[in-house]
Amino acid sequence: MALTRNFKNTIVERVERDPDFARELLDEAATLFLNGETETARLILRDLVNATIGFEQLAAETERPSKSLHRMLSARGNPNMDNLAAIFGAVRQRLGVGLEVRTVAARRR
Repeated sequence: MALTRNFKNTIVERVERDPDFARELLDEAATLFLNGETETARLILRDLVNATIGFEQLAAETERPSKSLHRMLSARGNPNMDNLAAIFGAVRQRLGVGLEVRTVAARRR
C-alpha cells in the first residue's frame, strides 16, 4: 500500500518541530541496516531525507544524481556501501549528529 501524502506531511512536520525525532529516525535507519532489515531502513531514510535535506540538496552534497538517490532509497533500491555512507553522512551533517556503534557481547552457552 502506498503511503499517503498526509503521512509524509506528518513526518516532515514532526521532524521540523522535534529534532530528537529526526535523530531517532536516523538511529532507527542505521540500526535496521545493521540488523539486515534493509528495505525498511531505506524507506525510513528516504522519509528523513525528504523531511530534512531534500533530494536535490542531497544530490549536490553527495555528487550523485537525484534520480539515482530516489531509486537507491526506494523499497527495491540497492545502494552500495559508498552511496549509503554518503547519504548517512549528509543527513548526519544536516542534523548535526554523530553515529556511534555499540556491540552487544554474545553469551557463551
